[in-house]
Formats: sequence, structure tokens, C-alpha cells
Amino acid sequence: MTVNSPVIELKGAGPELVKKLAILGVHSVGDLITYYPRRYEDYSHISTVDKLHPGVVTVEAKISQVIGRYVRRGMHITEAMASDETGSVRLIWFNQTYRAGAIKAGVTYFIGGEYALRRSRFSILNPSIELASDFPVNTARIVPIYRETKGLKSSAIRKLVLQAIKSVKNLDEHLPKWLTDRQKLVVYGQAVTEMHFPSSASELNKAKRRLGFEEIFELTLAALLNKYEFAKGKALAIPFKQKLAKDFVGSLPFKLTNAQRKVIWRIYQDLEKTQPMNRLIEGDVGSGKTMVAAMAALMAIEQGFQVALMAPTEILARQHADTIYKLMNSIGQGDKVSLLIGGLTPKQKANAHKRIKNGDIKFMVGTHALISEKVDMHKLGLVIIDEQHRFGVEQRKKLQAKAGHMPHVLHMSATPIPRSLALTLYGELDISVLDELPPGRQTIITKVASPNSRKTLYAGIDKQLQAGQQMFVVCPLILDTETSGGVSVEEVYEQLAKHDFKHRKVGLLHGKMKSAEKDTVMKKFVAHEYDILVSTTVIEVGVDVPNATIMLLEGAESFGLAQVHQLRGRVGRGEHQSYCYLMPSDSRAPSQRLRALETISDGFKLAELDLQLRGPGAIYGSMQHGALDLRVAELTDIKLIAAARNAAQDFIDRKESLKKYPHLDLRVSTLRAVTNLN
Repeated sequence: MTVNSPVIELKGAGPELVKKLAILGVHSVGDLITYYPRRYEDYSHISTVDKLHPGVVTVEAKISQVIGRYVRRGMHITEAMASDETGSVRLIWFNQTYRAGAIKAGVTYFIGGEYALRRSRFSILNPSIELASDFPVNTARIVPIYRETKGLKSSAIRKLVLQAIKSVKNLDEHLPKWLTDRQKLVVYGQAVTEMHFPSSASELNKAKRRLGFEEIFELTLAALLNKYEFAKGKALAIPFKQKLAKDFVGSLPFKLTNAQRKVIWRIYQDLEKTQPMNRLIEGDVGSGKTMVAAMAALMAIEQGFQVALMAPTEILARQHADTIYKLMNSIGQGDKVSLLIGGLTPKQKANAHKRIKNGDIKFMVGTHALISEKVDMHKLGLVIIDEQHRFGVEQRKKLQAKAGHMPHVLHMSATPIPRSLALTLYGELDISVLDELPPGRQTIITKVASPNSRKTLYAGIDKQLQAGQQMFVVCPLILDTETSGGVSVEEVYEQLAKHDFKHRKVGLLHGKMKSAEKDTVMKKFVAHEYDILVSTTVIEVGVDVPNATIMLLEGAESFGLAQVHQLRGRVGRGEHQSYCYLMPSDSRAPSQRLRALETISDGFKLAELDLQLRGPGAIYGSMQHGALDLRVAELTDIKLIAAARNAAQDFIDRKESLKKYPHLDLRVSTLRAVTNLN
């Protein structure tokens, strides 16, 4: 049997079991072997009966006096006595009718379970039992607990995993020997076995380090290879013109921050080279990323190059086009800016295509229409991508085909990225941080509001709406479910529009609406045709409504800290003081996470805190983590990440061939192709 064998070849894996395994993403023997436990319970300490204490226990004893009977409402109870040299303890199983017939008299078992008080007597409840002569799977060890599905429990998964590990005689090593020796990593096969059936806590830690190291090594190697491949391309050098930069800055009605000056200088240095720039600008909402991008674009435009700015949505593209036009028009370059999105009429698109081709348009702002439609670039020098975080291999090839060379690429993101994530997710990018807000920008006042105070809160909000301001209400779900706790966008919209704010104009926005419909709703909100917009997180990225001063997050505990920080950045963009209210779904004391939002306004600190408390999914969503397939590695382990990154660089410096390591080759190829993790 090999890792590629289907699971149905395992003994006892019939069609129904195979269907259940498929729900868990397990199709092959290899999938099963790498289906690592989500946690462990320690039954490894074997006690004598006289030393038992309440909690998880394991004893080695013989079982006798086994009796099964039905009690009220059809419940079945099996009772037995377990005895060793020091005494006896009662065992109780609920609704396990097969137990009485399966227990062998006079045979020694490992018995593991919860030792607790039941009807004035201490008993071991629903214990797992295994013959002491066998290799214990469910007792007398550190027991793995897996993610389960209906009809498939961890005990059944353990048996299948053990069979799979025994059936595949040799689990091939994935990493070079020089690397495992240098890092003192246990061999792959041993690590996998210890992950599922740890012989001790220390051996489990060694297994986790080995497998976690491999995951980060694969990821950073993929990122570095992408980086080197990108660097091989030839870009058009865009010389720095000092007078041009000074004149533009002098025309602005505000002063640049020191952070903006430092970042734009790094970009100008990148643009002067024929090695393509591949830089990410990170900065909180309002830190001036668009201003920096405009200054980079100006240097290109003034020297005859074209610039393309790609945004994730049409409304954000329109917003950028307006901002860029105003900035460029201040120095007489407004007529060189054009918008290209799917929502334009055929005539408008044809005109834009013509003007782009002949070079009249120097600054193109749009969505992926810029590369997916038949756009013939005249002399593309710089591409700016907003909130995409990854610009994929295929998009690069399309741009190369249009430009005839590799353009310089500048990424912008308002998502604060902890350093450990930046080293892994964005290892191929040079990163600059705008860690300074322009002077005079007001801090958004953030408060946790109990559901019990809703009436008072609404009264205060209504006064602000009466004064002409607007409010976002953001919900974690689109539709109501039994477990939603009344925080679905549909239910909240109904409640506000027909009851609490029936005298106000209330709009509805969510991800299942068609793109044109979403744009229409958002335009109406910008035009103040709605006082309140009830939405899901589709408003998270970039939308600018200066008149919106109130953000209310329903079911606030459902959002990650970095996500809340992003969302509250939708307000506070005008002259008035803005507020963000966090409404949990119940009236219990708010969590440490929510309280942190009241006092911390630094997005990077919040992102680090969320990474520690809830993992990367809290920052980027479960799809991001799933795409990376990090099953073992902890992205808070800075030492492991640094070691893996150094090892990936060594692998490249040694000119190692991936073809020598088939599994590593496949994983790295897959990760290199992951192009959009947002």
C-alpha cells in the first residue's frame, strides 16, 4: 500500500465510511496519515484504583460483574466493576449495548475515562477500554482527538490511522539530509507516527517542530523562488527627477508625513533599476497610501510611461479614479487619467482602449478589466494593486504580454500584517510600512455596548442622524440561522427598517447581491439617500463616505480584531468625531479581545494580538489558512519561521534541484501558484 492508495483499500473502510472520510477531506491513505489531531488528551499516567482523583484517569485492571439494562425513556446503561490489587471502581457506559458482550472475563484491560461523582458514588464514565496486551490506541497514552463528522468519531479515525501507518512500510523523507541533520529534525516517518500516537510529550513536541518546520520551509521556499523569478525580468528604468517631486509636493494643500517621505524615497530608488520593483506598502486606513502611489505614478507619467492601478471592486476603482484625477489635475495632468471597469458602456470602453493604445491615457484606473479585456498598453511602466496582497503568476504573464517587459509592481494594503505572517505570506515582496497618520486625524472612539443598552444607544445615534450624519451597521451573517443569535444582515435590516429606525432611510448590502446592485446601493449611501446602511463585511475594503461617522458591529465577537480595525476605518474620514460601537450577541461580560479594541488604535498591535489569541484565520479568514494548508506550524513561532526561511535561502544558494525531492517539488509548485490569499 502507498500514500496514493484510496482509503477504501483499508480493512473495514466500506463505502459509507469512505463517504464520511471524504467530508473531512480524506480520500487517500496519504490524506489519512496527514490528517493530524486537533488536540490531545493525556491518559498516559496509569494509576492504581486507590490513587484515583476526579478528572481524566487511566487504570490497568480486570473487569467483572458486567450488567446491561434499559432505564427510563429507552436509555441503556452498562455497569461493571474494574479491580486491581488496590481496590475496585465502578464503570458506567451510556447507550453502548454491545459493551457487555464484548468484555472478556479475567483479562487485564487499560481503562481510561472521566472519574466523576454520579449518584453519590465515584465512577469512571463512558471509559475506553483496550486489552493491556495490545498496542493501546484509545487509552494508556496521550490520546489524539481529531476533527469529527456525524457518524465518525475519533476512536474510529485512530484505528484507521494506525492501520494506514502500519500498511505504508516506508514514509519517504521529504527534506534533504543535510537540512534535517543541521536542524536536528526527527525523520518524517517518525514525526508522523508521533503526531498520531505520541510516546511522550517531549516526542510530540519534536514531531510538531519537524512537521511545522517543513510547512514553513515549503512556503518560504516557494515565496523566494517567486521573488527570484520576478527579479530576472527586465523592467524599464524610471529615473528620479528631483524637481518634479519637489514641485508636486509643493502643490499639495498638506504636508507629507515622515513615513510617507521615507517610503516614496525607497520606491523612487526601486524605479530607477531595471530589476522590477515588487514592493508592498502597508498602512492603516488614512495613512496616505494613495498619496504615495500617486507620487510614484507621477514620476513614471512625466517620463512617458503608463501606469495601471487595479482595485478589487468597481466602486473602489471609481473612488481611486476621482482621487487620482484631483491630484494629477492640480499639476495639469488630469486629462491623462482614465477609468476602465466592466460597468462602462461599450462605447466608453472602446474609447478608453483607443486612448490607452495610442498613449493619450497615461494613468489607467480600473478592476481586473485592465488585464482581462483587450487592452493594448502603449508603454506600461508601473502597476499598482490595491488590497489584493498577491499579484499572481498568471496576471504577471498577461501584463508582460501587454507591455513586452515586466513592469514595476507596487502593492497597497490596509490590512495590518504581523511580522511573522509577512515573512511567510509575503516573503517574495519588499515591505514598507506607513506607521504614521497625518496630523489632525481624529481617533475613532470605540466602545463595547451591551445588548441591554440598545434602546439608550439608539436614542443617541438617532440624534446624530438627525444632525445629518450616517451610520454603517455590519453583521457577520447574511441569512438568519438557528445559531445566528439575531445577527444576520437580513434580520437586523428588518428590525431597523420596520421598527427601531422606521423613520429613517435604511439600505441593505451583502455579498450575494449582484455587482451592479451592490454598486447602486453604495452610490445611494454615498449620496446620502440612505441614513443607515446594513451590510456584511463587503464594505470592509476602501469605501470612502466622509459623512458616515457611526459604525455599529452586531455580533462583534464573531469578527477578528484586525477585521474590526479594518471595518471601523470606514468611518472617521470626515471632519466630525466618529464612533464605533461593538455589540456582542449576548449580555455577558465582554471578552479581553473586545476590550482591547477600546484602547488600542494601532492596527499592527491588534493583528499581533489576534494572531496570538485566535490564529491567522482571525486576520485573513479560514480560506487563507486553508490555502496555505498549515496543519501543524504556528505562525507565532518566530524562531521556527526564521530558521525555516534561512534554510530555504540555503537550499537556493546550494543550487539544489527540487526534482530530487518529488514531494517537496509538488508542494512548492502548488504554493507558488497560490495567487490570491485575501
